[in-house]
Amino acid sequence: MLPETKYAKSGNINIAYQVVGEGPVDLVLVPGWISNIDVFWEEPSVVRFLNKLASFSRLILFDKRGTGLSDRVTDTPMLEERMDDVRAVLDAVGSERATLLGYSEAGTMVALFAATYPERTNSIIMIGSFARRIKSHDYPWGVEIEKYKELIHEIEKNWGGPIGIDQRAPSKKNDEQFKKWWGKFLRMGASPRTAAAITKMNIEIDVRDILPLITVPALIIHAEGDKLITLPNGEYLAKHIPNARLVVVKTDDHLPFIERSTDILEEVEEFVTGIKTERNMGRVLSTLMFTDIVDSTKMAQELGDQNWSDLLEAHDSAIRHELAVYRGREIDTAGDSFFASFDGPARGLRCAQAINESIRAFGLSVRVGIHTGECELRGDKLAGIAVHITARISALAGPEQILVSRTVKDLVAGSGIKFKDFGTHSLKGVSDEWNLFEVVQG
Repeated sequence: MLPETKYAKSGNINIAYQVVGEGPVDLVLVPGWISNIDVFWEEPSVVRFLNKLASFSRLILFDKRGTGLSDRVTDTPMLEERMDDVRAVLDAVGSERATLLGYSEAGTMVALFAATYPERTNSIIMIGSFARRIKSHDYPWGVEIEKYKELIHEIEKNWGGPIGIDQRAPSKKNDEQFKKWWGKFLRMGASPRTAAAITKMNIEIDVRDILPLITVPALIIHAEGDKLITLPNGEYLAKHIPNARLVVVKTDDHLPFIERSTDILEEVEEFVTGIKTERNMGRVLSTLMFTDIVDSTKMAQELGDQNWSDLLEAHDSAIRHELAVYRGREIDTAGDSFFASFDGPARGLRCAQAINESIRAFGLSVRVGIHTGECELRGDKLAGIAVHITARISALAGPEQILVSRTVKDLVAGSGIKFKDFGTHSLKGVSDEWNLFEVVQG
């Protein structure tokens, strides 16, 4: 569900904000470069990131002036004005003190806010940030001015597409769905002129002198292979902010909500709450779902390569949308099939029903298999016998048919979802006979 968007008055400027969660600590997410707090919720990886933050805090999101849903402005906002916007949002939600989490360029404003308003700051978190953006004789970790001007030229010339994705999200540079979202996020976040103006302003940012004046606890998180803002920038912050702690995350992604986001979230949660959530690194109970397009080979031959490719893209987008709605996690995809997991079987079943509805609009039908069982954790992947069982169940399903194991049927008792017996089956490579059930549609 998209959170309600409200507006706070900062001087004569309207600042769009959202509040998610009811945790004991107020946590303000200060966006980097640009943002759009509505479009945030269209990308599953961002949704997971925000929902986790909201699970242990009252999460406060906002678009800084000139960007996203906030008022457009003629002048480039100064750091001082951005601080006013944060205070306006805090006042609007009745927050006296908060932890500020700023990623990328937002870290500089977060640092300045903490030094200026320590009475309103519990602590600060700076992810992938810097003290100064441009290289100088006494700050060799910045960017060469000429290279930075090339970025500004690219923004002015090519705004509208997934600019900067190679540096900001290298793990997603071949993910067409993410690239489309990133392009839309940028377009909805700022106009080409505004984006260029904000980028130009970053040339002048230098908060080195105020770092020693920060008296609140500080957590510095930086990606080991960050190509946009290299690791020495984070090391500099940690060295010059009193009692700051540096955490280096083993990823190349600059954006915090993609690869290794779980590691980042664990560090943030422990820092904010003082409680470390233990992760079972071995095995986990999960509801698994396999989907597969019926008669895909025949359809591909009839439609031709380009039309089939376009149809697959629409299919993928529809499934990813439903996964985001029902808190599903995409594990893998291969051409015409999807493998996903859920933290509850009822959500998995309702997602499967929604997928059938969505896919039907494209003239497609999918077969779906769902099973709940213990899985092995292998990084971000799931493995083990439960995965094989789910795949075998899916293979037995017909067009628009959702087949489930008895385990799933028993776990959703009281949900209102109805089933009919599909008989007992032998599953290839799996011992014993399996009693399967078909979800009754409608």
